[in-house]
Amino acid sequence: MWGFIVAIIGGLVVAPAEDLLAKPVARLVAPVVKIEDGEIRALSLVIVLLIVGIIAELIHSGTPFWVILGATIGLFGQRLFNWARAAVEKRRG
Repeated sequence: MWGFIVAIIGGLVVAPAEDLLAKPVARLVAPVVKIEDGEIRALSLVIVLLIVGIIAELIHSGTPFWVILGATIGLFGQRLFNWARAAVEKRRG
């Protein structure tokens, strides 16, 4: 359960992690692998998932399925919530 919660938090921090983690890593590996600007968000997600996976393993909680599902909910949760709220409001009015 805790691994799932940590993964949701991880999904929420993917965007802020771009500047803190993904861009420095992209610069570090630039001589070997060229990371395009459009790939920075994906690199950020990968780095955050690695961190979340390590945390989930350290606290002995969360299977890969729940970690990935939690990160997905965290990453797209705000958009899904806004979509659901708009659908409910459309049904009411």
